[in-house]
Amino acid sequence: MATKTISITEEAYDRLIAKKHAKESFSEVINRITNKVSLLDFAGILTKNESDRLTKYIAKARNLSKKRSRSMNFDT
Repeated sequence: MATKTISITEEAYDRLIAKKHAKESFSEVINRITNKVSLLDFAGILTKNESDRLTKYIAKARNLSKKRSRSMNFDT
């Protein structure tokens, strides 16, 4: 993995250190606090019931959207 050297102020360093967890690298801190996330981070966060309810809600919302589009003469 390539690395880069950067210069930051002491204030910025102190703020970064304050955000750092034990055994976490500075790169990991920066990635975490700048919201670098993978979609895989969300895998498994919903229960089966929550997933089913969300799927039904999305289907209902899509159907309503299609009906509105048709009523406005927009073809989907």
